[in-house]
Amino acid sequence: MTHSLRIAYRQSRALIACGLLALSLLCLGQPLAAQELGPLQQVLQQDADLIVKSSRTSIGPVIDRIVASGLPVVPAFLSAWQDKNIWQREADGLFFIATEGEGRSYALTDLDSGSEVGTAQKDALSQLKPNSGVRGLIATALVQFQLSDPIRANREAALTAIERRPAQELLAPLRASIASEPDAVLMARKLRLERLLTIGYGADPAERVAAITQMSTDLGVDVRAALNPLVSTSLKVATDLPVDVNVARRLVPGTDIDRLQAYDMLVAADLAPARRSSSDMKSLLAEHVEGGTVGGVALARLSNPEARIIAYAALVQEGKVPALVSDEDIDAALGAHVFFETYAEPSPEVTDAARAALQSIATRVDLNQALDLGLDAISLASIYFLAAIGLAITFGLMGVINMAHGEFIMMGAYTGYVVQQVIPNHTLSILVAIPLAFAVTFAAGVAMERLVIRHLYNRPLETLLATFGISIALQQLAKNIFGTQARPLTAPAWLDGALVMNDVVAISYIRIAIFVLALIFLGFFLFLMKRTRLGLETRAVTQNPRMAAAMGINPGRVNMLTFGLGSGIAGIAGVAIGLYAKVTSELGADYIVQSFMTVVVGGVGNIWGALLGATMIGTLQKGIEWLNPSNTLAAQTYMIIFIIIFIQFRPRGIIALKGRAAGD
Repeated sequence: MTHSLRIAYRQSRALIACGLLALSLLCLGQPLAAQELGPLQQVLQQDADLIVKSSRTSIGPVIDRIVASGLPVVPAFLSAWQDKNIWQREADGLFFIATEGEGRSYALTDLDSGSEVGTAQKDALSQLKPNSGVRGLIATALVQFQLSDPIRANREAALTAIERRPAQELLAPLRASIASEPDAVLMARKLRLERLLTIGYGADPAERVAAITQMSTDLGVDVRAALNPLVSTSLKVATDLPVDVNVARRLVPGTDIDRLQAYDMLVAADLAPARRSSSDMKSLLAEHVEGGTVGGVALARLSNPEARIIAYAALVQEGKVPALVSDEDIDAALGAHVFFETYAEPSPEVTDAARAALQSIATRVDLNQALDLGLDAISLASIYFLAAIGLAITFGLMGVINMAHGEFIMMGAYTGYVVQQVIPNHTLSILVAIPLAFAVTFAAGVAMERLVIRHLYNRPLETLLATFGISIALQQLAKNIFGTQARPLTAPAWLDGALVMNDVVAISYIRIAIFVLALIFLGFFLFLMKRTRLGLETRAVTQNPRMAAAMGINPGRVNMLTFGLGSGIAGIAGVAIGLYAKVTSELGADYIVQSFMTVVVGGVGNIWGALLGATMIGTLQKGIEWLNPSNTLAAQTYMIIFIIIFIQFRPRGIIALKGRAAGD
């Protein structure tokens, strides 16, 4: 029994010792853990409450302290924080990167070492969810690290972030990253962005003036956005003109600023008593009614303005109401004060340079806007020329008023649409659609000439009515086949986008392609008419059909081929226009009037006249739209009126053609 007690006593002592050791280790565990915190974790723990309850107004200094620590793991932490991947362990308040695992378990990654340090249930963690404002501040802080990132995409993203959110604190890291930038394109962006930040945030006025001077020829919108705040002004008033502000100009009340508006500024600045309106006077009089009178004036007389003034003056003498402000008082108060505008920018050298730069930029913008307007006019003229070149053959050379010419354009556009349904490759489909559209509309033109037109030569009214009826029939046929909904004719991918010269001048690649196509057809038409047998016979029939027939030329065959050629060219024009406009059954009707005007104004039967006519009409329409951009219908109306007046002075167009088409 004694031996058993001894064994039990020894075991109990061992258990007590182990318990004391475990207790001591438990007590020492928390300080030990605190001593093992990484340097970034220590920085975060200093502002743990602000980080957890972050807001745009309070988190800025915290982010600055984190960045100022200079720790290499700061960029990774900021990126994870921005992406909402930072979690706080509620038991001890430590921050980790948490990755969701199986069930509700999350793997915890240490911020300093980047190694996994354990797991925790989701209920034991709290996710940091910064709002958009906080994420914006984090992104700004990340930029300075990304500017020198070895990955080009990260550096480019940093520059984009600076362009969206320029800030003074980004100027120094941006300058520091320029020398080591290996990419020429990013180097140019950095240099330009450095100049813009220097304009807004540079410490030395001389360097800001130098940056403004360097950017005075840049037409970028961001340059004007950086310069405009430097010349913005605010209206102020004082007893004397201050000497410590950048004064833009002095204002004279009654000349540069409304007299009463200037006095109200004095009242707002507590520099003069307020004026009393008629309603204010009535209210004050009503407050001092005594025994049926106010200021000794009976209430029945107060409907008279003069009586109200007398009553109010009596109350003033009694000291019950403030005195009225007379015109003399207003003039005296205005004469005793100075009204002036001050620049928001305190440096006069900077504002002078900014005003000069803005004036220089404005002049360049005007010139480039004129160039852009000219390019738009040339582009529109190319479209009109393409639409009218076939009509220049059928109407100009043959004298046939073909009101269905627009429908040949529409047929060409629909041909391109059908081809794209069969051939999904847009480049190949356009290459196939152009000759196919020519073939389809050439055949349609030949059929029309053989069935209708050849019976109506020298009968213009009947030709007009017949082709107008055909036009309506073709439109209805297109609606029955394709419906009334616009059909897409998609341009190849290499025609997407625009050629951007600067922030003012740009022209789409589709319009450039149409312009090139118009030049190609101009060359083709000149070659056809000057260097081929068909052209020679066409000119002979145009000048004198009887003499041409006597020389062995078949006028009927020439007319058929010529009409088919004009119709085929209209089909090709339809493919080109379909890439730019909506393909509907009314597509041709939108261009038939302009096509006839182009041919008539340029000179019937002359390709150079059609080119000049298209240029004139395109320029005129764009010019009128520029003067009255809100009303395109008015532009069309003014253009037609101008053309009517023009034809009165030059009824045979710019370049007149002698022969049958000219009426000889």
